[in-house]
Amino acid sequence: MRKVLGMGNALVDVLAIIKDDNLLDILNLPKGSMQLIDNSKLEIINSEINKLEKNIVSGGSASNTIIGLARLGVETGFLGRIGSDFYGQYYKDDLKKHNVKSHLTEVNEASGVASTFISKDGERTFGTYLGAAALLNADELKGSDFAGYDFFYIEGYLVQSHELIKKAIILAKQAGAKVILDMASYNIVEDNRDFLLEIIPQYVDIVFANEEEAKALLNMDAEAAVSHLAKEVDIAIVKTGSKGSWVESNGEKTFVPALSVNCKDTTGAGDLYAAGFIYGLINNYNLNICAQIGTLLAAYVIQEIGAKIKEDHWGDIIKEINRISK
Repeated sequence: MRKVLGMGNALVDVLAIIKDDNLLDILNLPKGSMQLIDNSKLEIINSEINKLEKNIVSGGSASNTIIGLARLGVETGFLGRIGSDFYGQYYKDDLKKHNVKSHLTEVNEASGVASTFISKDGERTFGTYLGAAALLNADELKGSDFAGYDFFYIEGYLVQSHELIKKAIILAKQAGAKVILDMASYNIVEDNRDFLLEIIPQYVDIVFANEEEAKALLNMDAEAAVSHLAKEVDIAIVKTGSKGSWVESNGEKTFVPALSVNCKDTTGAGDLYAAGFIYGLINNYNLNICAQIGTLLAAYVIQEIGAKIKEDHWGDIIKEINRISK
């Protein structure tokens, strides 16, 4: 079976449900956004999040996708940076637990933490302290990290580091891997629009976006955006939240509706959708089935708090995938 390497911010998620969105205004965190924060802002956020009931899980967008693929039996690896502290060890242990090959660098810095506020409607807002994760840089990437992998998956949160992304993509291509980019967050897209418009047609084979990210990049609605992107990459996917997702490749376009479930928290929905879709590609399923598998995994994860699907649900998921793919 083909192998997948992910690269992203190695973050531990601290998740809390908020009773209303006033706290987001107090903390100056726009609802639904991902804001990078410094140590002083982290202290302010911690003072508020510590008043709430919270959960701690390993996270980071690419890591969530890679662990999802690993749970489906795909050989995976993860490339990132952690600190030599409690959160770093927690992160490292979690990769090992899920049989993900570690390409982690450990440094004497605080590990990255994503403070995640979950609104009553399931929307999540991040205040992200990158810490050691931000120290991942182009000079430290080695061709050997990419050897043997068939797909290279990049989370869009890294696109602010243009040199890192270009170096990683070039090494992945030299190793014979297809490049998959998930755009990650609309405000990141807005800030790096020119760079994304440069690298997508030049280097990217498969692109994932949601409708807000597609709008920020192309100023188009989801269906128009997927057709535009499909002219520049092999496969384009634009997700429309609770409605479903558009997928297009080589002039073949399909829409797959979302599943109707009780949404508690949208954290990880896009990450697990990507895991399911890539699993479908690895198994040579058609685009519609790939999107159905992605939709299935997204539906499972939004019924939980956090970006991990419960251990006892994976057996049911695999049975459902087998049914979908017949």
